[in-house]
Amino acid sequence: MGEPQASDTRWTVRFGLFELDTKAGELRKQGKRIRLQEQPFQVLVALVQRPGEVVSREEIRQRLWPDDTFVDFDHSLNTAVNKLRDVLGDSAGSPRFVETLARRGYRFIAPVQREDATASSNLAATATSPAIPVANNAAHFHPELEVPVPPRALTRGLFALVQVMYLIFYLSALFHLPGVQDAARSFLPGWAATVIVACVMVTGGVGIPLRLYLISAVSFDHRPLGEKFRQMFPVILALDQLWAVAPFLLVPQIGLGAAFAAAAGLLYLPFSERTLIRMAYVRPPTASE
Repeated sequence: MGEPQASDTRWTVRFGLFELDTKAGELRKQGKRIRLQEQPFQVLVALVQRPGEVVSREEIRQRLWPDDTFVDFDHSLNTAVNKLRDVLGDSAGSPRFVETLARRGYRFIAPVQREDATASSNLAATATSPAIPVANNAAHFHPELEVPVPPRALTRGLFALVQVMYLIFYLSALFHLPGVQDAARSFLPGWAATVIVACVMVTGGVGIPLRLYLISAVSFDHRPLGEKFRQMFPVILALDQLWAVAPFLLVPQIGLGAAFAAAAGLLYLPFSERTLIRMAYVRPPTASE
């Protein structure tokens, strides 16, 4: 594919959570402008113009530095690519966007969606490349999960509902402790039933403020929640796994099969919580990535 003509120099490309607008000269992430210097920006433009194709280092040199420009090309290009990767949250060792081909150049490997009629025919030509699937819809893809990102209001709402469910579990169990003990004694020795009641009290006492914090944080869209949840996840996982056995206390009322099915769903639920948080609060790029 050749270089675009002058009439084809104003377009917008979407990839992952990012949007590259050549008309405005901006790179945006979830609608927010990201500071990116001119050379890394031009490297990105050169790559997304030809997704799935190798763009040689010489082609980039000719685009960024005319023949009469004296510059340490290798160092300058490596610096520009590294700055671009920092902004995208990408890495050379495990690339999601910019792949390095030793001694050859670079290739943009993420699915892209370009917003203009001319580009549609251009990108269609690259769709035959097995290395790169070209997106045919306007969905934004999560840079880590590689799935379309739903509206944040939806993921945050679902996460809040899960927290409300657990809060109801805790309150209901604490308000009916004698019933919990009687249910436990129906199939466990007395000392074991006492342990169950103690576990309900301790985990309920820990879980109530934890769920209230998560509900308030996601309701007010507390931006550090994503990182805080990752840090708390081992505790949340242990807590949720303990409460996953709660349906077995209801075996006399709902039967063993229903209790087993409910327990299986509760065992998976903390991982669903983590996925919802990862969708709503994408981890920001770091220099070490």
